[in-house]
Amino acid sequence: MTDPLQDDRRIGFPPVVDADTRLLILGSLPGEASLKAEQYYAHPRNGFWPLIGGVLDEPLTSLPYADRLERLKARGVGLWDVIASAERSGSLDAAIRSPEAADLCGLVESLPRLRAVAFNGGLAAKLGRRILADLGGAGLIDLPSSSPAHAISLSAKATSWAILRKFLPEKPAA
Repeated sequence: MTDPLQDDRRIGFPPVVDADTRLLILGSLPGEASLKAEQYYAHPRNGFWPLIGGVLDEPLTSLPYADRLERLKARGVGLWDVIASAERSGSLDAAIRSPEAADLCGLVESLPRLRAVAFNGGLAAKLGRRILADLGGAGLIDLPSSSPAHAISLSAKATSWAILRKFLPEKPAA
């Protein structure tokens, strides 16, 4: 496998989806901590896992990473990024140069139950909306970034993220 941190070109991860994905959450491109850990949203201050855990009403942050991904898929949630690769020093979206778009249209077409695509942050929304402008049937939702660089409180972010609940199937019985 190519080292995603070998030069200034950063390479994202494959999508985390299956045929039952109803909600696809798209970030921009994994940051340094995520690339090093080979995990989505690995930076300890990134609010993604508490936010999506709140949406799902499940404490995902205490689970091992592989179990978190399985819980997302079991609840109809998929993850990916709008950028497949880009030049970037550091983790900030503002430092992204020469982005190569991910095949969002191809992925969306492969998800028969998709009801909504949510963009985690401004750059993801800007680029993703451009790519998916002609998307039929699924809603497009802009969310405040889960990144600690987006300086609003986690509780304010959670209020915005709560809209995602309406796109999910009912929680399975325990």
